[in-house]
Amino acid sequence: MLEMETSVLILVLVSSILALIVAALFAFWISKQSRGSPQMKEFSDAIHEGAMTFLNQEYRYLSLFIALMLVVLFLVYSLMEGGSWSQGGKMALTFLIGAILSALAGNMGMRIATVANSRTTQACRKDLNSGLRVAVRAGSVMGLCVVGLGLLGVFVLYELLGDVSVLFGYGFGASSIALFARVGGGIYTKGADVGADIVGKVEENIPEDDPRNPGVIADNVGDNVGDVAGMGADLFESYVEAIISAMLIGFVVLGGLDESFVSFPMVIAGLGILSSIVGVLIVRGKKPSTAMNVGTFISAGLVMVLSLLASYYMLDAFEPFYAVIIGLVAGLIIGLTTQYFTSYDFKPVKSLAEDAKTGPATVIISGMSLGMMSTVIPIVVVAIAIISSYSLMEWAFEPEFSGIYGIALAAVGMLSTLGMTLSTDCYGPVADNAAGIAEMAHVGPEVRERCENLDAVGNTTAAIGKGFAIGSAALAALALLFSYVTTCVGEGLLESYTINLLDSTVIAGLFLGALVPFLFSSLALRGVGKAAHELVEEIRRQFREIKGLREGEAKPDYSRAVEISTTGAIHSMILPGVIAVVAPILVGYALGPEALAGFLVGALASGFLLAIYMANAGGAWDNAKKYIETGELGGKGSEPHAASVIGDTVGDPLKDTAGPSLNILIKLMSVVALIFIPLF
Repeated sequence: MLEMETSVLILVLVSSILALIVAALFAFWISKQSRGSPQMKEFSDAIHEGAMTFLNQEYRYLSLFIALMLVVLFLVYSLMEGGSWSQGGKMALTFLIGAILSALAGNMGMRIATVANSRTTQACRKDLNSGLRVAVRAGSVMGLCVVGLGLLGVFVLYELLGDVSVLFGYGFGASSIALFARVGGGIYTKGADVGADIVGKVEENIPEDDPRNPGVIADNVGDNVGDVAGMGADLFESYVEAIISAMLIGFVVLGGLDESFVSFPMVIAGLGILSSIVGVLIVRGKKPSTAMNVGTFISAGLVMVLSLLASYYMLDAFEPFYAVIIGLVAGLIIGLTTQYFTSYDFKPVKSLAEDAKTGPATVIISGMSLGMMSTVIPIVVVAIAIISSYSLMEWAFEPEFSGIYGIALAAVGMLSTLGMTLSTDCYGPVADNAAGIAEMAHVGPEVRERCENLDAVGNTTAAIGKGFAIGSAALAALALLFSYVTTCVGEGLLESYTINLLDSTVIAGLFLGALVPFLFSSLALRGVGKAAHELVEEIRRQFREIKGLREGEAKPDYSRAVEISTTGAIHSMILPGVIAVVAPILVGYALGPEALAGFLVGALASGFLLAIYMANAGGAWDNAKKYIETGELGGKGSEPHAASVIGDTVGDPLKDTAGPSLNILIKLMSVVALIFIPLF
């Protein structure tokens, strides 16, 4: 058994370090690629500087929040009944490390993404496959940094502290960074996108990514701060919290049978990293979508085989393997469902584009209907995954509530190939920036077309990534909910694992929890509206006051637009973030731990549905516009195209700001409930 445990530790450590080594090698390889013409370098540098300006300002605000929470956690766990200065110090330390590693992963990924954009454009001058390799490897730096740093942090802290429960401080630190990065980045990216489009496309009738538009650099910066740094922090949080929850439940429920139940989730994560590295390395070919699908399915297949061996040799049972596979398959189905409802290769988006013939009202109504309909399959799939993974484990093992461990393993399984999934998702912003630089630098129609081909695939992978993030968030939040109940029972705050749904406080908590995602989304969308309004006024001012700007004879002030977008996003992210942290504490303190359990269930149910609806409706509106731009239904400049642009403008903040932020909200509130149990 000791030999087995040693092998497990080596596997987990080696896989996490190997992910970081491969990410570093990819970053070095990208740095050696040509940046292209001086004009391409100029635009790339402007995007990079704008992205880092936003990130640095955001981190200044976040550092104040982190400092405050360090003090709060230290005092709560030091002064609570049965607490100690040592316990307070451990919780504060794990929180700080989680925050630092989450920020580090996002920072590293975004740095590479913003220097790879012009290199992708230049590579497309050779052929499409060369551009694909640069973009995918740039995205892989983000993906492999997230899984490498995430698993390494869990492993090292567990080995040093030997206490699974304090690892939730690590998850809380990751969640805090994730929420502000996702909300702030989402408000920035859509405020800049909508502001640039309203004046550029609608009022001035100039193409997207036209260098005459003062908001064009801010728009391209937004792709990175939202879909690279924001998405990376989001999935870093899901990844570590799913692993930690499974470890805690394994310790509490099944630890008496075999201690290997505690380390098994880390092993699955390690095997997933190795499988993801293989998947990333084989992505190549003339058809980008096929190449990335092949990489994704090979990664998934490898995880299946390796987790089968791990389940048999570590736990002498196949049921844990089945639970992992249930989660993995559920994630793939949700991703494919998202692709069906948001890609213009399929009927729903083509039908939505047809509705543009009768104006923007029918586009918006049909898009809302499509988004609502798209919730059916993900909800059913998650429901089946929950019941089947629970039943399998409960049937196989004697301890009561062993099925909870199965649900936690399903969450780990869904996230096991995150290194590959996130690589294809972060590829999207790189390809989008490459297409923008090709337009701004006037590199020629052939190169522009190749970059747009990469970008079109990037839109689909981004939609799949959002669907995957939402599905994994639901299972991770459910695992955290079970961890909360398990901890409450252990602390004597609840008599059993059963929560009485007829209790008035539980019902009140349920309704309050269902309310929070709507309030949170309202504030996020309002932030986008305010940021877009300020940017529109600035772009209009520049077109009025800078002589020769419309004719291309003068250069706009890009930095001013970046500054306005940054300030607006940072200010607008504060209130939603505060609500996410304070709401569960207030409910738990005022109504009690049972009511808080109801609150978490209500938030999970409404947040999951709302996130799917907004992400898929927004993605469908976006790709209906792009479908028309391929030349269908009159192409660019036609009345259907004008209607689809309005639909896309409405959908952008839904799919890139409010929707993705809900993934983090439902997990963060569960972690806050866990962390602040001593107050209840």
